[in-house]
Amino acid sequence: MKNILKEGFRNLLKTILFFLVLIPILVIGYIFFSKTDSVELNLSIITVAIIIVCYSVLLVIGIVWLVQQLRSVLSIKNEMHKSEILHLQSQVNPHFFFNMLNTIYGTIDKDSALTKQLVLRLSDLMRYSIYEGNKQKVLLNDEVEFLQNYIYLHTIRYHKAIDVKFDIDIDDPKLEINPLLLIILLENAFKHGIEKLRENAFINVQLRTKNGMLDFGIENNFDENDSDEDNGLGISNLKRRLELVYPERYKLNIYKSNSIYKTYLEILL
Repeated sequence: MKNILKEGFRNLLKTILFFLVLIPILVIGYIFFSKTDSVELNLSIITVAIIIVCYSVLLVIGIVWLVQQLRSVLSIKNEMHKSEILHLQSQVNPHFFFNMLNTIYGTIDKDSALTKQLVLRLSDLMRYSIYEGNKQKVLLNDEVEFLQNYIYLHTIRYHKAIDVKFDIDIDDPKLEINPLLLIILLENAFKHGIEKLRENAFINVQLRTKNGMLDFGIENNFDENDSDEDNGLGISNLKRRLELVYPERYKLNIYKSNSIYKTYLEILL
């Protein structure tokens, strides 16, 4: 793309320079021929006029060609961004679905009512990931429902007491967001925090919107003795998507101290 763009500018510059050099030559020629008789003078003026028109047309053609190249480059760049965004959105951890299937299998004979509820929740989660996840924007309320299903299934899967609080305050039900964006921070809180704690595990989630500004924060505890090198992969994924979808319209802050992990995300939707 860069080579196409450079070549376009180079060709346009050559055309403009050639045209600018031609003008003084034509002026000098006009002055020279103006000293001849009227017939030759008229022929010279007509010749000069024809040359000027021809090169003006060439200049316009060059500008139009460059505009077309610029549009093509921007279109390709936009498609590459869309493709990259979809690729990043598809990277929601698939192991969660496999783990949930194992959990459901274990409840079939013990609690059929719970099994039905888990199957419904998991199917909603998978449907959202597959179909809504391919869209550029979804309703924020739908994204919140997806997060709530995710939290419910996790609390069942771990078979231990987990204190999970989800405080929601959305001032505009029509707000939209890039799908499967917030799940990355929530997934980190469970996978790298709650999953490795034996007791007193907690997650506090806050989601608020006001005048198009989204504030999303998560606070959870974790085991300082159990570090995970993969912890930064999800955050890198999130940062890249934010740069692509909300450039210069977001803030992401992460704090880690005294067995407490805090993440704060602000997005101007």
